[in-house]
Amino acid sequence: MTDAQFAVLEDELGKGPSAHSFKDERWTLVRVQAVIRRRLCLMPSVATVWRLLKRHGWSWQALARRALERDEDAVELWKKEVWPRVKASRRRVGAGSSSRTRPDSP
Repeated sequence: MTDAQFAVLEDELGKGPSAHSFKDERWTLVRVQAVIRRRLCLMPSVATVWRLLKRHGWSWQALARRALERDEDAVELWKKEVWPRVKASRRRVGAGSSSRTRPDSP
């Protein structure tokens, strides 16, 4: 891909995914690949798209915020009250066999 073609791609990506008929505002490698195919008539693999974006300084993005529905108080309560019980309820390792075919005593 030439620098001029990459400039066109950056312009297209700047318009956002909805401008390219994607239902949400997330860019994925497959979506970028589709834009390249439609606008530039090139057929890169997903791996090539990743290398291309990485070479030009693009990187993957993590979500900048938490879900609006998240209840921090409920999360803290769960960590203090429920998690210790769940963690403690694991089966204790001890003498004996867990095999159904082996008798408990000789």
